[in-house]
Amino acid sequence: MSRIYKTGEYGVPASTLWRALTDRDLLAIWFMPNDFRAEVGHRFTMTTDPAPMFDGTVHLEVLEIDAPHRMRWSWRGGPIDTIVTFTVVELGPRRCRLEFLQEGFEGLGAEFARFFLNRGWPKIDPILTAVLHTIEATEQRKKT
Repeated sequence: MSRIYKTGEYGVPASTLWRALTDRDLLAIWFMPNDFRAEVGHRFTMTTDPAPMFDGTVHLEVLEIDAPHRMRWSWRGGPIDTIVTFTVVELGPRRCRLEFLQEGFEGLGAEFARFFLNRGWPKIDPILTAVLHTIEATEQRKKT
C-alpha cells in the first residue's frame, strides 16, 4: 500500500497551525475550497480542478479530532479511497511541525493520483506558510 508523507516546520505556535488546519476559510486558502467543520462525523467536500479520472470533487468525512494535535479524514475522489492524518507537533513556544500522511492508495489509478498529489505539496507549503504568518501578524496588530 502506497502513501504520501510530508512534513513542514513553522515558526508559529502549534495553536496557530491548528487554526489553519481547522478554520474553513483558512483551509480554503492554502488547501482547497470546502465546507469543512471540525466535528467528528461531519461529511464535507473539497473542490479543485478536474484531472484525468477525477471530476475535481473530493468527498471527505472527519474521523477523528484530538485538538490541537491530530485530525483524521476519510478521502474519496476519483480513483482513490484513502485516509488523511494531520499531526501537529509542538517543538517550542513558537515552533511546530506538521506531519501530513495520506495512505491507502491501491491500484494503478490510485498510484497515478498519488503521483500527482505528491507533486502538489511544494505548491501548498509556501501558501500555508504565508497563511500562518498572516494569522500571527493579525493577532499581533490586535494586541497593539
